[in-house]
Amino acid sequence: MKHNIAKIRNGLAGIYPKEEIDAMVRIIFEQLMGYSQVDMVLRAGSEVPPFVADRIDDVVARLRTHEPIQYILDDAYFYGMHFHVTPATLIPRPETEQLIDLIVEQNPGSDLRVLDVGTGSGCIAIVLARHLRFARVEAIDVSAEAIDVARRNALELKANVAFAVADILTAIPPRDSADIIVSNPPYIALSEQEAMDDNVLHYEPHTALFVPDDNPLLFYRAIARYASVALRPGGRLYFEINPRFADDTATLLRTAGFESVELHLDYTGRRRFTSCRKWL
Repeated sequence: MKHNIAKIRNGLAGIYPKEEIDAMVRIIFEQLMGYSQVDMVLRAGSEVPPFVADRIDDVVARLRTHEPIQYILDDAYFYGMHFHVTPATLIPRPETEQLIDLIVEQNPGSDLRVLDVGTGSGCIAIVLARHLRFARVEAIDVSAEAIDVARRNALELKANVAFAVADILTAIPPRDSADIIVSNPPYIALSEQEAMDDNVLHYEPHTALFVPDDNPLLFYRAIARYASVALRPGGRLYFEINPRFADDTATLLRTAGFESVELHLDYTGRRRFTSCRKWL
């Protein structure tokens, strides 16, 4: 196994930072061999089966092209669970876990009706279905392929979520139908592409990432309009946002008639989330 680890490190050296290579080594052996970090120490002198060695070589070759390891292995670890991800879905980010923490903390009640807009892999909807008490969770996405992935994740993670293909830009909101609406919509301006890593820019779905420079709040405006009807009085709306447009997003929500508009920091200290309430 030491030989295989050395091949991974040598193959990725100069392309990724050492800390990221260390993480990739752990992920590869966890996914392909079922090894924990302790197993890797205890079995350092053991041989890796030839078919696994070939698979490792294929993974390294693809990593050298900056393809995300989550797509290569069809697995992303999020909120203590493993999710299937494909190029039709964004890879869940650690900061989004903080958005879920905020929702769970602020909504201790039971039997809440929840809508996740732009669900992608279904990670937000599925985690909320498992952590809110007796919640009735629905999730929509404009991509039928993403909805297929989300349904598979919900089935394997035993989460009761109703998924549907829908475009929030044209959807007609059912009145007073939700207690919570949450979304992590596309929010990166096209002009920000140059600053992005190749593994994101060349592999993750652009429709889930980018918005026009002249309309960066496109989806926030549409979701706020939808939520102003669909939320029950006192219902809550949550967003993950682009820190660059944090003030603009908060102003949009206040203008749309929401109250208790707050900006929340992520673990790097950036204004990453908003929360607000529909007027009573």
